[in-house]
Amino acid sequence: MISLSEAEQKAIEFITEEWELSDKEKNLFIINDSRKIDDKWWYIVEVTVNELPDKWVIQVYDDGDCDPCYTFLSPFSKQENGNHLDKLPNKLALAVQEERKGHL
Repeated sequence: MISLSEAEQKAIEFITEEWELSDKEKNLFIINDSRKIDDKWWYIVEVTVNELPDKWVIQVYDDGDCDPCYTFLSPFSKQENGNHLDKLPNKLALAVQEERKGHL
């Protein structure tokens, strides 16, 4: 069984691999919240980027695998999908914008 901190790292690695992001972009991700689900064999990890209000909610199993059916939450509508992305590296901004559109 992996630890909570390992589950957090696995969640960030999963997102960055999913979007083929660089190490520089990977370093912009932070853990918003994480917890082990009592009497279960997984963790829930909430990941955000550069203090954006958007977040990925990833289920990480105790063997380190991530559920590919993650949840992406954003307060922005599809029409506002480019908001607050101007300071991010281009590829990361595109990934967030596409997630906001619901394209993955």
